[in-house]
Amino acid sequence: MAAAGTGSRRRAAYLATAMGVVHSVLALVSFWLLHDAPKPGAPDTDVVAYYSGGQGRTVLIVGIYLLPLSAIAFIWFTVALRMWISQHGHPEHFLFSNLQLVAGIVYAALLLISGAAFSVDSAVAALGDGPVDPESARAFPQFGRMLAVMLDSRMAAIFVMTTAGIGRSTKVLPSWFVWLSYPLGLLLLFGASLETEFALIFPAWILVLAVLLTLRVRHAGEPRPGDLVTGT
Repeated sequence: MAAAGTGSRRRAAYLATAMGVVHSVLALVSFWLLHDAPKPGAPDTDVVAYYSGGQGRTVLIVGIYLLPLSAIAFIWFTVALRMWISQHGHPEHFLFSNLQLVAGIVYAALLLISGAAFSVDSAVAALGDGPVDPESARAFPQFGRMLAVMLDSRMAAIFVMTTAGIGRSTKVLPSWFVWLSYPLGLLLLFGASLETEFALIFPAWILVLAVLLTLRVRHAGEPRPGDLVTGT
């Protein structure tokens, strides 16, 4: 029945919206909390005090809860978004669809690894019985930044541009959003920065996409009684 198809599309869109918002909020909060972590040139005493105290426990929470949950929400978001697009009946671009899926999986995996890198020294201080090594406490957060900010941004770029390509070919996304996504994807692909602010671009893009999904579902016309197809 047409009504069943419409209901299925709505559920997929609302699930994608919810998971996209959860991923974006958790990622934004995580990078905001990690912004004050000691820089590579910080004195040893400051580094040890940071990861051994309350701020270190905050980093641990980010690494073992917030970033992993953000990655899980992104996986749900990717699957629900693909379900919503596939149920519109428009032919998908096979190459873009598969690239989008692979990029999303790698993005989530890198986010998980970066969470472990950010929090390993805090875990040693809070869960183990060893002291914080200042050199390790400098190296692992930088490794986490490399993964979460620079390398993960490359995967985010592929996800942005393939989603834009799918949106253009299937007409399920507004043209202005599609064409703005391409330069944003190029920025994520070729940008070079270890500042955590750079990692905020992709979650912000997902928030906009989530809003567009919600608006599209709300503005979609309800099926009329005469449009329903019943079995005989």
